[in-house]
Amino acid sequence: MNEFYKLVDIMKKLRAPDGCPWDREQTIESLKPYLLEETYETLEAMDIGGEELKGELGDLLLNIIFQSLIKEEEGEFTIDDVAKKVSEKLIRRHPHIFADVEVEGTKDVMRNWEEIKKKEKEHRGRKSVLDGIPKIYPPLAKAYKLQVKAAKVGFDWEDEVGALNKLEEELGEMKAAYEKNDRENLKEEIGDVVFTLVNIARKLDIDIVDAVMKTNNKFEDRFRYVEDNCDLGESTLEEMDRLWDEAKNK
Repeated sequence: MNEFYKLVDIMKKLRAPDGCPWDREQTIESLKPYLLEETYETLEAMDIGGEELKGELGDLLLNIIFQSLIKEEEGEFTIDDVAKKVSEKLIRRHPHIFADVEVEGTKDVMRNWEEIKKKEKEHRGRKSVLDGIPKIYPPLAKAYKLQVKAAKVGFDWEDEVGALNKLEEELGEMKAAYEKNDRENLKEEIGDVVFTLVNIARKLDIDIVDAVMKTNNKFEDRFRYVEDNCDLGESTLEEMDRLWDEAKNK
């Protein structure tokens, strides 16, 4: 028995009538937060690699097997069906490997992929080019996906200059809403600014989610330095700023 099916067998024993009470109580619904948590932990581990990434990929795989076993118990599908589904998709979307389609490079591959994907969506009854993005997608990631899908049909700036000019326009509108103390409009304008920043990052081929994550990590490291070197309750803003600059210089 290979290691994959050894893991499947372990999970089946945990889900058995005489298995683990906690594992037996889990449902597709209860596993949702764990899947999200494991996904974010895997993303973080991707920057570390090695044993850390190996462990997090294992946890992510476990969630997929867990859900598949629940569906097998319900008579809907098995983990083999899941593997078969993605195998069929890979073969179907790589006709230059598994059929007689010829390509000259990555652009041809991506164009074929999108054309095949579009036909699949039409078969499933999707009408809008924006269909297919999960409603619960993280906002920044969804903004990027919306823009990519719109760009594929030509609704896009020629280069990043257009997006940068749009940012200046949106910042002006945000400032005007702030000066009028129009809270509802200000909220909308801030959203427009963020959406435009996503567009700029996309045009510059920068992963906006990764960029924000790195900024979060940078802020955390610098603030912890401030925290370790002063009494936050007693220190002035000037003192904390000085320590912040020290951390920045380090």
